[in-house]
Amino acid sequence: MTTRAPQLSCGVREITLDAGGVALSGLLSEPGHTQARAVVVAVHGGGMNAGYFDGQASPQLSLLTLGASLGYTVLAVDRPGYRRSAPELPAGQPLAAQGRALRAALRDFASRYEVGAGFFLLAHSYGGKVALTAAADLEGRDLTGHDLLGVDISGCGHLYAVERHDIPDSPGQSAPARRQWAKHWGPLRLYPPNTFRTSGALVAPMPAQERADAAMWPRRFHEIAPRVRVPVRLTFAEYEAWWRHDEASLAELAGAFSAAPRVLVERQPDAGHNVSLGWAARAYHLRALAFLESCLVAREASPARRPAAVS
Repeated sequence: MTTRAPQLSCGVREITLDAGGVALSGLLSEPGHTQARAVVVAVHGGGMNAGYFDGQASPQLSLLTLGASLGYTVLAVDRPGYRRSAPELPAGQPLAAQGRALRAALRDFASRYEVGAGFFLLAHSYGGKVALTAAADLEGRDLTGHDLLGVDISGCGHLYAVERHDIPDSPGQSAPARRQWAKHWGPLRLYPPNTFRTSGALVAPMPAQERADAAMWPRRFHEIAPRVRVPVRLTFAEYEAWWRHDEASLAELAGAFSAAPRVLVERQPDAGHNVSLGWAARAYHLRALAFLESCLVAREASPARRPAAVS
């Protein structure tokens, strides 16, 4: 099942990537009249698609246009089981396979486009699990390819704040739809007035495989996090309701990234779980891109500490 094509901001176009034999759709925005400084790879969450990063309710929401205006190429990828690949992968792919597919898609992209200093993964919710998995799988690989500069994640922790049967990704979930909706969005005042009219094309069925995998994330996180060797930033919205983000939980979360050279855990005021569709989107995106800037500075200032490569 596929969703209708989303309306796109000026300068944003559709793209198709080869992810190891599977065609993935996506959205691309490039800086005008200059080479890209780096590529921001945006990875959407469950039940959405790449259009999440090109919100149409207000011009200030789009990560794709903002990143391009600051000299970055922004590539928002539809994960396996969404849009173009949905007919071929109706059940989606397991988490590890999605991590491999993302790396393959980036190899294909790098064979056709300039990538500047390298790739920076910016992911939301379930996409954060995929981004961390892809980053962890780089351990021990050839470092002569394109650098992975860092990982920036919103709406994804390591301990659920809901009971197992309330996890929205789990099969047979019993929580009322209204309660699920409130946890995803939070107070309506956090979003532009026409958000839900313009977001229809962004919503997609969540493939069964990732629904089944979601409940196992707390265990998998502790296997993956120690293998991530690039800077990591995690953001929790003020009204985040799916994940525990008390001080003790956040300290444990940050401590799990034992091999990362830098770990930041931050909060985004006036935001709900779907932060990139709310009024706080531009503030969050600017903070994420500032983190990318700091990763570039560290790369230039300390050549011996250059991050792992996407290979």
